[in-house]
Amino acid sequence: MQTLEIISVNIWNMLISLCNLLLLFLILKKFLYKPINKVLSERRAAIDEQYTAAEEAERKALESKEKWDQKMLSADEEADSIMKNAVVSAQRRSDKIVEEAKEKADDMIRQAESEARLEMKKAQAGIKKEIVNVSAALTEKMLNREINGEDHRELIDSFINEIGEDDDADE
Repeated sequence: MQTLEIISVNIWNMLISLCNLLLLFLILKKFLYKPINKVLSERRAAIDEQYTAAEEAERKALESKEKWDQKMLSADEEADSIMKNAVVSAQRRSDKIVEEAKEKADDMIRQAESEARLEMKKAQAGIKKEIVNVSAALTEKMLNREINGEDHRELIDSFINEIGEDDDADE
């Protein structure tokens, strides 16, 4: 029979392979494992830092949003206040203008009434004068005699004044 040397187990080869494997493992651990762990921990720290910064930015954004909302609310209230003040001011101005217009109208009415009274007095005086003249002419014709016109006018004027005083007393 033939011997199977191909399948034989060579302990020395195995030991050398194990030593090579162990040596390779130690070399890789020393030169690669620690630097890779260091890089990974640095990356983890950087990512944690970014998360912290993102959370801080989100918190600040929420605070800013709340402040903005408060400012908008106060701005709305201020705008409402300004509008109310403007309406009140406009109403006051309107009332003042209406009051001034009423005062002017009342003044115009009083002035027109006084002018009307003055014109009426002038008209009454003119009518009295005309009545005196007509009465003097009528009386002269009726009596067919000559009377001093001036005396006659004074007589009629006193009579008309007495009538005018009676009219003023009735009012």
